[in-house]
Amino acid sequence: MIYPDVQIGEFKTFTDWGLKLESMSVSFPEAKTDQVDIPGANGLLDLSEVNGQICYKNRTLTLNFSLLDDYTEWHDLSSKIARALHGKVVKCILPDDPNYYYEGRFSLQSTKNSDVLADFVFSGDVQPFKMERYTAAENWLWDLFSFENGIVRGYSEISVSGSLTLEVIGSDMPIVPEITCSAAMNVEIGGQVFELVEGVNKNYDIVLGSGRNMMKFTGNGTVSIDFRGGVL
Repeated sequence: MIYPDVQIGEFKTFTDWGLKLESMSVSFPEAKTDQVDIPGANGLLDLSEVNGQICYKNRTLTLNFSLLDDYTEWHDLSSKIARALHGKVVKCILPDDPNYYYEGRFSLQSTKNSDVLADFVFSGDVQPFKMERYTAAENWLWDLFSFENGIVRGYSEISVSGSLTLEVIGSDMPIVPEITCSAAMNVEIGGQVFELVEGVNKNYDIVLGSGRNMMKFTGNGTVSIDFRGGVL
């Protein structure tokens, strides 16, 4: 029988290790809040979104597996898995969410309470946003694409002749895009105009929010907009 694979780094849990996925849990990240108690005033002054966005702490990803094996196989496999992930920062792709990955520091726990069955628990202290596997300028693998909630961006080698207004779809996570131009040009976003040089541009004043972001390019040449989105 074939069981779902969780990809941990370069390894697949069933294909490479024979582990049967029993259960998984992914917590949502706790918001970082900053509340100030001002004497003589009612309530609290909430500064959590003073920079225009809410920030989050890490989240926890827990994966529970089982394996039919004897004690010798259990010792050998435990060491092999530990070498791959224990204490390391790795990427994790879940079988039912293949367009995203979680990244963080993982730990391994394993117990064997009988001659035939062993349990393995992978725990990850992962980043608050799950990240898109493909960047805005990369080609998608259509076999993995979700037609229900997937986003195809494809902002690569776009021709600009005089001016071009481009709708760029952001993500839950605020993003500073990398803009590559074949020639110098300007871009207007949010009422501000920024100069772009030939080559790669990364301006930390250009931030893409969630939803639609309108970018107006002025000049002649081609432009590519690359970034990796993240969602909660």
